[in-house]
Amino acid sequence: MKLALNLFTRVGLVVALGVSALAQAQTAAAPPPAWKQGMPDSMASSTLAPLAAKLTATKAADIPLDKIKVPPGFKVEVWADSVPGSRAIARGDGGKYYVGTRPLGRIYEITDNGSTRTSRVVIDKLDQPTAAFKDGSLYVVAVDKVLRFDGIDKNPNVAPVDLTANFNFPPEKHHNWKYVAFGPDGKLYVPFGAPCNICEPPSAEYAQIRRYNPDGSGMEVLARGVRNSVGFDWHPQTKELWFSNHGRDWLGDDTPHDTINRLKVGGHYGFPSCHQGNLPDPDVKRIKPCDGIEQPVALMGPHAATMGVMFYTGTMFPPEYRNVLFNARKGSWNRTKKIGHDVVMVRADADGKNAKVEPFMTGFSNEADQTFWGRPAYLHQMADGSVLVSDEQMGVIYRVSYSK
Repeated sequence: MKLALNLFTRVGLVVALGVSALAQAQTAAAPPPAWKQGMPDSMASSTLAPLAAKLTATKAADIPLDKIKVPPGFKVEVWADSVPGSRAIARGDGGKYYVGTRPLGRIYEITDNGSTRTSRVVIDKLDQPTAAFKDGSLYVVAVDKVLRFDGIDKNPNVAPVDLTANFNFPPEKHHNWKYVAFGPDGKLYVPFGAPCNICEPPSAEYAQIRRYNPDGSGMEVLARGVRNSVGFDWHPQTKELWFSNHGRDWLGDDTPHDTINRLKVGGHYGFPSCHQGNLPDPDVKRIKPCDGIEQPVALMGPHAATMGVMFYTGTMFPPEYRNVLFNARKGSWNRTKKIGHDVVMVRADADGKNAKVEPFMTGFSNEADQTFWGRPAYLHQMADGSVLVSDEQMGVIYRVSYSK
Protein backbone atom coordinates (compact mmCIF):
# COMPACT_ATOMS: atom_id res chain seq x y z
CA MET A 1 0.00 0.00 0.00
CA LYS A 2 2.78 2.38 0.90
CA LEU A 3 4.52 1.66 -2.40
CA ALA A 4 1.27 2.24 -4.26
CA LEU A 5 0.74 5.56 -2.50
CA ASN A 6 4.28 6.67 -3.30
CA LEU A 7 3.79 5.69 -6.93
CA PHE A 8 0.49 7.55 -7.04
CA THR A 9 2.09 10.61 -5.49
CA ARG A 10 4.93 10.57 -8.01
CA VAL A 11 2.57 10.15 -10.94
CA GLY A 12 0.44 12.98 -9.62
CA LEU A 13 3.51 15.15 -9.22
CA VAL A 14 4.63 14.43 -12.78
CA VAL A 15 1.14 15.21 -14.09
CA ALA A 16 0.99 18.39 -12.06
CA LEU A 17 4.41 19.45 -13.29
CA GLY A 18 3.36 18.69 -16.84
CA VAL A 19 0.22 20.78 -16.52
CA SER A 20 2.22 23.60 -14.93
CA ALA A 21 4.80 23.48 -17.71
CA LEU A 22 2.05 23.49 -20.32
CA ALA A 23 0.39 26.48 -18.65
CA GLN A 24 3.71 28.31 -18.51
CA ALA A 25 4.36 27.57 -22.16
CA GLN A 26 0.93 28.82 -23.11
CA THR A 27 1.44 31.97 -21.02
CA ALA A 28 4.87 32.53 -22.59
CA ALA A 29 3.40 32.09 -26.05
CA ALA A 30 0.59 34.60 -25.46
CA PRO A 31 1.43 37.82 -27.29
CA PRO A 32 1.57 41.07 -25.32
CA PRO A 33 -1.21 43.64 -25.76
CA ALA A 34 -0.85 45.59 -28.98
CA TRP A 35 0.12 48.74 -27.10
CA LYS A 36 3.11 46.94 -25.50
CA GLN A 37 4.55 45.80 -28.82
CA GLY A 38 8.01 47.26 -29.24
CA MET A 39 8.57 47.82 -25.51
CA PRO A 40 12.22 47.02 -24.69
CA ASP A 41 13.19 44.68 -21.85
CA SER A 42 14.65 47.65 -20.00
CA MET A 43 11.11 49.06 -19.65
CA ALA A 44 9.40 45.79 -18.72
CA SER A 45 8.42 47.19 -15.32
CA SER A 46 7.00 50.44 -16.74
CA THR A 47 3.55 51.40 -15.50
CA LEU A 48 2.81 53.47 -18.62
CA ALA A 49 -0.38 52.34 -20.34
CA PRO A 50 -3.08 53.85 -22.58
CA LEU A 51 -5.42 56.23 -20.76
CA ALA A 52 -8.87 54.83 -20.10
CA ALA A 53 -11.73 56.47 -22.00
CA LYS A 54 -14.85 57.51 -20.13
CA LEU A 55 -17.36 56.56 -22.88
CA THR A 56 -20.43 57.53 -20.85
CA ALA A 57 -22.81 60.46 -21.25
CA THR A 58 -21.86 63.74 -19.60
CA LYS A 59 -24.23 66.68 -19.26
CA ALA A 60 -23.16 70.23 -20.04
CA ALA A 61 -23.67 71.26 -16.42
CA ASP A 62 -20.97 68.79 -15.36
CA ILE A 63 -18.26 70.22 -17.64
CA PRO A 64 -15.80 72.53 -15.82
CA LEU A 65 -15.78 75.21 -18.51
CA ASP A 66 -14.12 77.64 -16.12
CA LYS A 67 -10.93 75.57 -16.36
CA ILE A 68 -10.61 76.00 -20.14
CA LYS A 69 -8.30 78.83 -21.11
CA VAL A 70 -8.41 80.64 -24.49
CA PRO A 71 -6.98 83.97 -25.67
CA PRO A 72 -8.81 87.21 -24.75
CA GLY A 73 -12.04 87.77 -26.66
CA PHE A 74 -12.71 84.06 -27.19
CA LYS A 75 -15.53 82.17 -25.52
CA VAL A 76 -16.03 78.44 -24.99
CA GLU A 77 -19.45 76.86 -24.46
CA VAL A 78 -20.83 73.33 -24.63
CA TRP A 79 -22.53 73.04 -28.02
CA ALA A 80 -23.64 69.40 -27.70
CA ASP A 81 -23.46 66.99 -24.77
CA SER A 82 -24.20 63.32 -24.05
CA VAL A 83 -22.43 62.06 -27.19
CA PRO A 84 -19.87 59.66 -25.63
CA GLY A 85 -16.62 59.04 -27.46
CA SER A 86 -17.10 61.87 -29.98
CA ARG A 87 -14.35 62.24 -32.53
CA ALA A 88 -14.34 63.63 -36.08
CA ILE A 89 -17.18 65.94 -37.16
CA ALA A 90 -18.61 66.14 -40.69
CA ARG A 91 -21.30 68.64 -41.69
CA GLY A 92 -24.27 67.44 -43.70
CA ASP A 93 -27.13 69.44 -45.16
CA GLY A 94 -29.94 71.20 -43.33
CA GLY A 95 -28.13 71.83 -40.05
CA LYS A 96 -27.07 68.25 -39.35
CA TYR A 97 -23.64 67.07 -38.25
CA TYR A 98 -22.25 63.54 -38.22
CA VAL A 99 -19.81 62.46 -35.55
CA GLY A 100 -17.79 59.25 -35.43
CA THR A 101 -16.52 57.27 -32.47
CA ARG A 102 -13.92 54.57 -31.94
CA PRO A 103 -14.61 51.78 -29.37
CA LEU A 104 -18.35 52.51 -29.20
CA GLY A 105 -18.77 51.83 -32.92
CA ARG A 106 -21.35 54.59 -33.39
CA ILE A 107 -22.11 57.40 -35.77
CA TYR A 108 -24.12 60.21 -34.20
CA GLU A 109 -26.34 62.60 -36.11
CA ILE A 110 -26.61 65.97 -34.36
CA THR A 111 -29.29 68.42 -35.44
CA ASP A 112 -28.61 72.08 -34.72
CA ASN A 113 -31.90 73.73 -33.79
CA GLY A 114 -30.36 77.12 -33.17
CA SER A 115 -30.33 77.39 -29.38
CA THR A 116 -30.35 73.63 -28.75
CA ARG A 117 -29.02 70.46 -30.30
CA THR A 118 -30.57 67.03 -30.47
CA SER A 119 -28.79 63.80 -31.36
CA ARG A 120 -29.52 60.25 -32.42
CA VAL A 121 -27.42 57.20 -33.28
CA VAL A 122 -27.46 56.59 -37.03
CA ILE A 123 -25.70 53.23 -36.79
CA ASP A 124 -23.67 51.37 -34.17
CA LYS A 125 -21.80 48.13 -33.57
CA LEU A 126 -19.34 48.98 -36.35
CA ASP A 127 -15.56 48.66 -36.08
CA GLN A 128 -14.26 52.17 -35.31
CA PRO A 129 -16.43 54.18 -37.73
CA THR A 130 -15.92 57.71 -38.96
CA ALA A 131 -17.96 59.85 -41.36
CA ALA A 132 -17.72 62.13 -44.37
CA PHE A 133 -20.47 63.90 -46.30
CA LYS A 134 -20.80 64.69 -50.01
CA ASP A 135 -23.66 65.64 -52.35
CA GLY A 136 -26.44 64.69 -49.94
CA SER A 137 -24.90 61.35 -48.95
CA LEU A 138 -23.32 60.29 -45.69
CA TYR A 139 -20.30 58.03 -46.07
CA VAL A 140 -19.54 55.85 -43.04
CA VAL A 141 -16.06 54.35 -43.11
CA ALA A 142 -15.03 51.66 -40.63
CA VAL A 143 -11.99 49.36 -40.48
CA ASP A 144 -13.78 46.75 -42.56
CA LYS A 145 -16.76 48.52 -44.09
CA VAL A 146 -17.82 51.47 -46.25
CA LEU A 147 -21.51 52.42 -46.25
CA ARG A 148 -23.28 55.27 -48.10
CA PHE A 149 -26.56 56.70 -46.81
CA ASP A 150 -28.20 58.63 -49.65
CA GLY A 151 -30.51 61.53 -48.73
CA ILE A 152 -30.24 60.81 -45.01
CA ASP A 153 -31.07 64.40 -44.05
CA LYS A 154 -34.58 63.99 -45.42
CA ASN A 155 -34.97 60.27 -44.86
CA PRO A 156 -33.40 59.35 -41.50
CA ASN A 157 -34.24 55.65 -41.89
CA VAL A 158 -32.71 55.23 -45.34
CA ALA A 159 -30.98 51.88 -45.85
CA PRO A 160 -27.26 52.14 -46.64
CA VAL A 161 -25.58 51.15 -49.88
CA ASP A 162 -22.67 48.80 -49.11
CA LEU A 163 -19.53 49.91 -50.97
CA THR A 164 -17.10 47.76 -48.97
CA ALA A 165 -16.01 45.51 -51.83
CA ASN A 166 -15.19 48.51 -54.03
CA PHE A 167 -12.69 49.95 -51.55
CA ASN A 168 -10.88 46.69 -50.70
CA PHE A 169 -9.39 47.88 -47.39
CA PRO A 170 -6.51 45.97 -45.74
CA PRO A 171 -7.72 43.90 -42.77
CA GLU A 172 -5.40 44.67 -39.84
CA LYS A 173 -6.99 46.77 -37.09
CA HIS A 174 -4.01 48.24 -35.26
CA HIS A 175 -3.83 51.92 -36.27
CA ASN A 176 -6.54 51.34 -38.84
CA TRP A 177 -9.06 53.78 -37.39
CA LYS A 178 -9.42 56.41 -40.07
CA TYR A 179 -10.05 60.08 -40.43
CA VAL A 180 -11.58 60.53 -43.88
CA ALA A 181 -12.67 63.57 -45.86
CA PHE A 182 -13.49 64.64 -49.39
CA GLY A 183 -10.90 66.91 -50.92
CA PRO A 184 -11.24 69.91 -53.25
CA ASP A 185 -10.95 67.41 -56.12
CA GLY A 186 -14.08 65.57 -55.00
CA LYS A 187 -12.14 62.44 -54.04
CA LEU A 188 -12.25 60.61 -50.71
CA TYR A 189 -8.93 60.68 -48.86
CA VAL A 190 -8.23 57.68 -46.62
CA PRO A 191 -5.12 56.93 -44.50
CA PHE A 192 -4.06 53.41 -43.49
CA GLY A 193 -1.87 53.24 -40.42
CA ALA A 194 0.86 50.74 -39.62
CA PRO A 195 -0.48 47.45 -38.21
CA CYS A 196 1.91 47.66 -35.24
CA ASN A 197 3.77 50.07 -33.02
CA ILE A 198 7.00 49.38 -34.88
CA CYS A 199 7.58 46.63 -37.46
CA GLU A 200 8.20 45.87 -41.07
CA PRO A 201 4.60 46.00 -42.38
CA PRO A 202 3.36 42.60 -43.55
CA SER A 203 2.43 44.06 -46.93
CA ALA A 204 2.76 47.30 -48.85
CA GLU A 205 -0.85 48.41 -48.27
CA TYR A 206 -0.18 49.84 -44.79
CA ALA A 207 1.39 53.13 -43.62
CA GLN A 208 -0.16 54.96 -46.58
CA ILE A 209 -2.42 57.82 -47.51
CA ARG A 210 -4.74 57.03 -50.43
CA ARG A 211 -7.55 58.65 -52.34
CA TYR A 212 -10.55 57.13 -54.13
CA ASN A 213 -13.44 58.21 -56.30
CA PRO A 214 -16.62 58.36 -54.20
CA ASP A 215 -17.72 54.93 -55.46
CA GLY A 216 -14.42 53.31 -54.45
CA SER A 217 -12.88 53.19 -57.92
CA GLY A 218 -9.66 54.85 -59.08
CA MET A 219 -7.59 54.17 -55.97
CA GLU A 220 -4.27 56.05 -55.81
CA VAL A 221 -1.50 55.79 -53.23
CA LEU A 222 -0.37 59.35 -52.50
CA ALA A 223 2.21 58.83 -49.73
CA ARG A 224 4.01 56.00 -47.97
CA GLY A 225 5.85 55.61 -44.68
CA VAL A 226 3.07 57.38 -42.77
CA ARG A 227 2.81 55.52 -39.45
CA ASN A 228 -0.55 56.80 -38.23
CA SER A 229 -2.23 59.88 -39.65
CA VAL A 230 -5.57 60.65 -38.02
CA GLY A 231 -6.19 64.19 -39.21
CA PHE A 232 -5.67 66.36 -42.27
CA ASP A 233 -6.85 69.46 -44.11
CA TRP A 234 -6.04 71.39 -47.26
CA HIS A 235 -4.08 74.63 -47.11
CA PRO A 236 -6.41 77.48 -48.16
CA GLN A 237 -3.81 79.06 -50.45
CA THR A 238 -1.75 76.22 -51.90
CA LYS A 239 -4.48 73.52 -51.74
CA GLU A 240 -1.83 71.10 -50.49
CA LEU A 241 -2.81 68.47 -47.93
CA TRP A 242 -1.31 68.92 -44.47
CA PHE A 243 -1.63 65.99 -42.09
CA SER A 244 -0.85 64.88 -38.56
CA ASN A 245 1.24 61.78 -37.87
CA HIS A 246 1.93 59.82 -34.68
CA GLY A 247 5.45 58.73 -33.79
CA ARG A 248 6.15 55.27 -32.38
CA ASP A 249 6.00 54.38 -28.68
CA TRP A 250 8.65 53.00 -26.30
CA LEU A 251 11.61 55.11 -27.34
CA GLY A 252 11.64 57.04 -24.08
CA ASP A 253 9.88 60.17 -22.90
CA ASP A 254 11.35 62.59 -25.39
CA THR A 255 11.44 60.75 -28.73
CA PRO A 256 10.06 60.60 -31.27
CA HIS A 257 7.86 63.63 -31.81
CA ASP A 258 4.44 63.53 -33.42
CA THR A 259 4.47 65.72 -36.51
CA ILE A 260 2.54 67.95 -38.87
CA ASN A 261 3.49 67.31 -42.50
CA ARG A 262 2.79 68.54 -46.02
CA LEU A 263 1.81 65.85 -48.48
CA LYS A 264 4.14 65.43 -51.44
CA VAL A 265 2.58 63.01 -53.91
CA GLY A 266 4.85 59.98 -54.08
CA GLY A 267 6.75 61.05 -50.96
CA HIS A 268 7.96 58.76 -48.18
CA TYR A 269 7.62 59.84 -44.54
CA GLY A 270 10.01 57.40 -42.90
CA PHE A 271 8.14 54.55 -41.23
CA PRO A 272 9.37 52.11 -40.08
CA SER A 273 13.09 53.04 -40.12
CA CYS A 274 13.01 56.83 -39.63
CA HIS A 275 10.88 59.03 -37.38
CA GLN A 276 10.21 62.79 -37.27
CA GLY A 277 12.27 63.15 -40.43
CA ASN A 278 15.68 62.67 -38.82
CA LEU A 279 15.57 59.95 -36.14
CA PRO A 280 16.70 56.44 -37.15
CA ASP A 281 14.79 53.61 -35.52
CA PRO A 282 16.93 51.32 -33.31
CA ASP A 283 14.81 48.24 -34.02
CA VAL A 284 14.24 48.50 -37.79
CA LYS A 285 17.71 49.29 -39.08
CA ARG A 286 18.56 50.37 -42.61
CA ILE A 287 21.52 52.06 -44.26
CA LYS A 288 20.99 55.84 -44.19
CA PRO A 289 17.34 55.40 -43.09
CA CYS A 290 16.48 59.11 -43.18
CA ASP A 291 17.90 59.89 -46.62
CA GLY A 292 15.20 61.15 -48.98
CA ILE A 293 12.55 61.26 -46.25
CA GLU A 294 10.08 64.15 -46.37
CA GLN A 295 10.66 66.58 -43.54
CA PRO A 296 7.87 67.67 -41.18
CA VAL A 297 6.46 71.17 -41.05
CA ALA A 298 6.47 71.10 -37.26
CA LEU A 299 7.36 68.82 -34.36
CA MET A 300 4.29 68.54 -32.14
CA GLY A 301 5.73 66.98 -29.00
CA PRO A 302 6.75 63.40 -28.18
CA HIS A 303 3.74 61.08 -27.80
CA ALA A 304 1.38 64.09 -27.69
CA ALA A 305 -1.29 62.29 -29.80
CA THR A 306 -1.73 64.96 -32.45
CA MET A 307 -5.22 64.43 -33.89
CA GLY A 308 -7.54 66.76 -35.79
CA VAL A 309 -6.13 69.34 -38.21
CA MET A 310 -8.05 72.40 -39.42
CA PHE A 311 -7.01 75.53 -41.30
CA TYR A 312 -9.06 78.50 -40.15
CA THR A 313 -10.64 80.37 -43.07
CA GLY A 314 -13.49 82.22 -41.35
CA THR A 315 -13.95 85.90 -40.54
CA MET A 316 -15.22 85.66 -36.95
CA PHE A 317 -11.74 85.28 -35.45
CA PRO A 318 -9.30 88.22 -35.75
CA PRO A 319 -7.33 88.53 -39.01
CA GLU A 320 -4.15 87.10 -37.49
CA TYR A 321 -5.89 83.70 -37.21
CA ARG A 322 -6.69 83.49 -40.92
CA ASN A 323 -5.03 80.48 -42.63
CA VAL A 324 -3.52 79.34 -39.33
CA LEU A 325 -3.52 75.57 -38.72
CA PHE A 326 -5.27 74.41 -35.56
CA ASN A 327 -4.37 71.02 -34.13
CA ALA A 328 -6.04 69.07 -31.32
CA ARG A 329 -3.57 67.08 -29.23
CA LYS A 330 -5.46 64.40 -27.34
CA GLY A 331 -2.66 63.86 -24.85
CA SER A 332 0.20 61.48 -24.20
CA TRP A 333 0.23 58.15 -22.39
CA ASN A 334 3.67 56.78 -23.36
CA ARG A 335 5.46 59.47 -21.41
CA THR A 336 6.27 59.90 -17.72
CA LYS A 337 5.35 63.59 -17.75
CA LYS A 338 2.16 63.98 -19.75
CA ILE A 339 1.78 66.61 -22.47
CA GLY A 340 -1.01 67.57 -24.85
CA HIS A 341 -4.68 67.58 -23.77
CA ASP A 342 -5.08 70.86 -25.63
CA VAL A 343 -5.57 72.65 -28.93
CA VAL A 344 -2.57 74.42 -30.41
CA MET A 345 -1.91 76.59 -33.45
CA VAL A 346 0.82 76.09 -36.05
CA ARG A 347 1.74 79.35 -37.69
CA ALA A 348 3.82 78.69 -40.78
CA ASP A 349 4.53 80.07 -44.23
CA ALA A 350 2.42 78.62 -47.03
CA ASP A 351 5.38 76.45 -48.06
CA GLY A 352 5.58 74.98 -44.55
CA LYS A 353 8.66 76.88 -43.43
CA ASN A 354 9.23 78.94 -40.26
CA ALA A 355 6.62 77.03 -38.27
CA LYS A 356 5.84 78.06 -34.71
CA VAL A 357 3.56 76.12 -32.34
CA GLU A 358 1.47 78.22 -29.96
CA PRO A 359 -1.17 77.30 -27.36
CA PHE A 360 -4.81 78.15 -28.06
CA MET A 361 -7.17 76.08 -25.88
CA THR A 362 -5.74 74.70 -22.65
CA GLY A 363 -6.79 73.73 -19.12
CA PHE A 364 -7.84 70.12 -19.70
CA SER A 365 -4.98 68.79 -17.56
CA ASN A 366 -3.11 69.61 -14.38
CA GLU A 367 0.65 69.55 -14.77
CA ALA A 368 1.21 69.59 -11.02
CA ASP A 369 -0.42 66.22 -10.35
CA GLN A 370 -0.40 64.87 -13.92
CA THR A 371 -4.18 64.41 -14.04
CA PHE A 372 -6.52 65.28 -16.88
CA TRP A 373 -10.26 65.60 -17.31
CA GLY A 374 -10.70 66.28 -21.05
CA ARG A 375 -9.13 65.15 -24.33
CA PRO A 376 -9.70 67.44 -27.35
CA ALA A 377 -9.76 65.33 -30.51
CA TYR A 378 -11.17 67.06 -33.62
CA LEU A 379 -12.15 70.47 -34.99
CA HIS A 380 -14.73 71.74 -37.44
CA GLN A 381 -15.29 75.29 -38.69
CA MET A 382 -18.94 76.35 -38.74
CA ALA A 383 -20.54 78.60 -41.35
CA ASP A 384 -20.45 81.62 -39.01
CA GLY A 385 -16.70 81.23 -38.41
CA SER A 386 -16.92 79.70 -34.96
CA VAL A 387 -15.15 76.40 -34.35
CA LEU A 388 -16.44 73.12 -32.92
CA VAL A 389 -14.03 71.02 -30.83
CA SER A 390 -14.89 67.46 -29.89
CA ASP A 391 -13.81 66.12 -26.49
CA GLU A 392 -13.56 62.34 -26.74
CA GLN A 393 -13.09 61.90 -22.99
CA MET A 394 -16.11 63.90 -21.86
CA GLY A 395 -18.33 63.04 -24.82
CA VAL A 396 -19.20 66.66 -25.57
CA ILE A 397 -18.58 69.15 -28.38
CA TYR A 398 -17.51 72.68 -27.54
CA ARG A 399 -18.16 75.80 -29.61
CA VAL A 400 -15.39 78.41 -29.64
CA SER A 401 -16.48 81.88 -30.71
CA TYR A 402 -14.98 85.38 -30.71
CA SER A 403 -16.35 88.84 -30.11
CA LYS A 404 -14.64 92.15 -29.43
